[in-house]
Amino acid sequence: MSMRVEHEIHQRRKGRNWGVGLLLVAFVALIFGLTVVKTLSLGNIVELERFDHVARPQLVPQEEAPAQ
Repeated sequence: MSMRVEHEIHQRRKGRNWGVGLLLVAFVALIFGLTVVKTLSLGNIVELERFDHVARPQLVPQEEAPAQ
């Protein structure tokens, strides 16, 4: 059995790793929160579907054919 003594630099690195990890989690939470707020503020899912910059014929209102 070997005794393992942790050097002081390992404790500093562990502290920095925890700090970077917490910042990463906070950033991901911020992006997720902004996405949820933006999605919920649309109100209508059709508005979200129209924002994909692609022509989608099913979203264009159809004109009724004139009666003959």
